[in-house]
Amino acid sequence: MATAPYNYSYIFKYIIIGELDVHLNVVMADCPHTIGVEFGTRIIEVSGQKIKLQIWDTAGQERFRAVTRSYYRGAAGALMVYDITRRSTYNHLSSWLTDARNLTNPNTVIILIGNKADLEAQRDVTYEEAKQFAEENGLLFLEASAKTGENVEDAFLEAAKKIYQNIQDGSLDLNAAESGVQHKPSAPQGGRLTSEPQPQREGCGC
Repeated sequence: MATAPYNYSYIFKYIIIGELDVHLNVVMADCPHTIGVEFGTRIIEVSGQKIKLQIWDTAGQERFRAVTRSYYRGAAGALMVYDITRRSTYNHLSSWLTDARNLTNPNTVIILIGNKADLEAQRDVTYEEAKQFAEENGLLFLEASAKTGENVEDAFLEAAKKIYQNIQDGSLDLNAAESGVQHKPSAPQGGRLTSEPQPQREGCGC
């Protein structure tokens, strides 16, 4: 997308959580899993506002769980992913949700995503039961396919819409460090914006 580096109004921090190998392949996949976390960015638009997403994919690696838990703090959105063809990944959702509830702020938007929706013939978790789990726990829900791209963009967009709504109605305090949202100041004339912190792993300098 050919936009200026500062051509967005907000930065939202997202985390992707779930069992190993069920995450959505939306961040840089060529980084070795040295610390169990991958980082990527993308820009979306909500209500005419361009929003930059900082996406931290914890990849569900149990041996890094103590490390990856630190990434929950200050997350505006959490994408909790399971594999519709592997019931074991669905059965562990309660544990992931407990971590998310305990380690994020009360206004963090959590969306449940059933990945591999393209493998309908191998389905092991019904849409209806996952939807009921989401409703019982106050989560957004959709099924998606990282392979075909179906609903992947929608997953990020639906979470962002809810976060933006929370900003507009005042339930999300942008001055709170743990909000996971930064309001992007305008770039100075003739200069580059330098106020945005740059994660060390951006660009896969690993």
